[in-house]
Amino acid sequence: MQPSSAYPVLLFSYGTLQDKAVQLANFGRELNGQADRMPGYRLDWVEITDPGVLATSGKSHHPIVSPSSQANDSVAGMVFQISEDELAAADRYEVADYKRVAVTLASGLTAWVYVRA
Repeated sequence: MQPSSAYPVLLFSYGTLQDKAVQLANFGRELNGQADRMPGYRLDWVEITDPGVLATSGKSHHPIVSPSSQANDSVAGMVFQISEDELAAADRYEVADYKRVAVTLASGLTAWVYVRA
């Protein structure tokens, strides 16, 4: 997947940003993506208390990832092509438990992802 001029940013999602309702609420469109994996991370859960995020996702607990010391750990998800404006919308959606970092995925693509802050 090569970024186009309209969607130059790659975003890896392993959680609620894959949900159609969350995408429509934050980006105004449904995203198309491709499956990928994020090596070197493990999946956990975080309780969400932000009323807006709770209303959008409909879930009180969201997945969250942290670096892993286990060499064979990886997290499955989807890579989406989004715009800078959509990345800013994703930043607003994610609560303070998350921070955005760039990672190299199993495919070799480099994408933004939200990990445990």
